[in-house]
Amino acid sequence: MNLLYNNIFLQHDTGMHPENVKRLETFSGLHPTEVMDGTPYLELVHEPEYIRRVKDACAGGQWLDRDTRVSEGSFAAAVAAVGLTITASRQGDFALVRPPGHHAYPDHSSGFCLFNNVAIAAQQLVTEGKRVLLFDFDGHLGDGTAHIFYETDQVLYWSIHQYPAFPGHGFVDEIGAGKGKGFTINVPLPPGSGDDIFMDAVDSFLPIAEQFRPDVVAISAGFDAHIFDLLLELRVTAGSFYQIGEKIRERFKNVFATLEGGYNVEMLPHCVHNFVAGINDEEIAYTEEATSSPRHVWEEYEARLHALISYLQPYWKF
Repeated sequence: MNLLYNNIFLQHDTGMHPENVKRLETFSGLHPTEVMDGTPYLELVHEPEYIRRVKDACAGGQWLDRDTRVSEGSFAAAVAAVGLTITASRQGDFALVRPPGHHAYPDHSSGFCLFNNVAIAAQQLVTEGKRVLLFDFDGHLGDGTAHIFYETDQVLYWSIHQYPAFPGHGFVDEIGAGKGKGFTINVPLPPGSGDDIFMDAVDSFLPIAEQFRPDVVAISAGFDAHIFDLLLELRVTAGSFYQIGEKIRERFKNVFATLEGGYNVEMLPHCVHNFVAGINDEEIAYTEEATSSPRHVWEEYEARLHALISYLQPYWKF
């Protein structure tokens, strides 16, 4: 897995905002990757009127919503993020892009996201007859992605995230609907969860991911679960992201990733490089002392875990 990047993502100028150019400027030594125009793929997920609205808002440098700021260069960056994520899906690489995407809905923006990069790439794979495991370990629920695939059995959406936190849902009873019932897995972690709980959440549901028998694994790779991140109250360290990379590599062949959150600009490169090193079977790039969770947090997590398993037992073997 290689890191794919282009300076066009710096044209998305958000000023003094958690999701800003420094998130990617902090990476060093990256060679620019040629970027495919993602515009022809937008309607796989997004409504034409919404696409026009985003383009107009970017031209005027407006806010799309109370959290999502855009500038004149944002539309070009956003369609490039879609294009590079699709390229990553074809090559098994990591698209180091911004703006992120997993909060974006078919008809509206949310949570710093314009277009849903990973959902568009996953839907393109579905149109090619592929079954896609979409694993989202960003510390926030990818509510746009969950919504898009909530009623399909061709995409298994699995999210590990803090709850309660933005966007305000993603609890254990949200498991899909219609043909997609049982194909949405929300693992809500209590605030204060450390490496021990985070990795238990991974290990507890990897068997379902394997039972799904995906043709491709798409990773919404967000790193705001890190203990020093600015927006959440999880206590995960960089070593857990390396372990996730290892576990995915050991079980699945066709894997790609795209960047979501992660707002501590000093820690973000460590976390990304650790995840990629785990995928590539290389030595860990950055080590930190692992964290453990208080007893009351474990108790709350285990209650949620057992409730989630009871919801999913009709659909999967445990």
